[in-house]
Amino acid sequence: MQLTNKVAVVTGAARGLGRAYVEALAAEGAAVVAADLNDCSDSVAAVEAAGGQAIAATVDVADGDSCQSMAELAMQAFGRVDILINNAALYAGLKGARFEQLDEDQWDRVMRVNIKGTWLTSRAVVGHMRASGGGSIINIASLAAVFGLPYGLDYVASKAAVIGMTRGMARELGPDHIRVNAVAPSAVMTEGTEEFFGEKFEKAKAVIAANQLIPRNLETEDLTGTIVYLASDASRFVTGQTHMVDGGSWFL
Repeated sequence: MQLTNKVAVVTGAARGLGRAYVEALAAEGAAVVAADLNDCSDSVAAVEAAGGQAIAATVDVADGDSCQSMAELAMQAFGRVDILINNAALYAGLKGARFEQLDEDQWDRVMRVNIKGTWLTSRAVVGHMRASGGGSIINIASLAAVFGLPYGLDYVASKAAVIGMTRGMARELGPDHIRVNAVAPSAVMTEGTEEFFGEKFEKAKAVIAANQLIPRNLETEDLTGTIVYLASDASRFVTGQTHMVDGGSWFL
């Protein structure tokens, strides 16, 4: 196992990609804090059923005090934090529109969760990582940030900011042996993606697959290997990078 004796915090862990990350990290030996505004009991139960170790934490990533409480819970339960997966983001349920017609309140919510949330959760755990000699922060970006997603400029801008934050954080935290990388997937076949595309989901799947060098849709299990690699010591000299997991849609 690649993550034995490691402790991971995963935000947005109640379903979809977040739950897949929780299960994959636990399967490699990590103790996992599954954190979300929503109930994470199913994610925790899946880990425990497989013989792993996980606890649930309620967190609002856009609230600094809530993020600090999440980090404190991790420390109380497991005594350290080695890995942070910044997965929580607004995506499903967003109302797409031409950029000049986007709802201003929605824009502000997206920036608060997707950008400020990444900063606040990282801020909450980085002192614990530093105290234990290092760690790995993995920020979930998106192909949309570099390819450009029409009618979703709020989401595109937020994920482009995550890539910029990744590079800046990597420069600041390198001397502390804390690695910071981003993973930028294309559209993953989860409940959130289906909600995002709505009635156009099947058409979107076909268009996305047709524009990739590997002509099929991205599934959660296609991403978990990259996450485990970046969380593990196998990537101990890799930082500041954006890893495209997109079937060859974009060369960065």
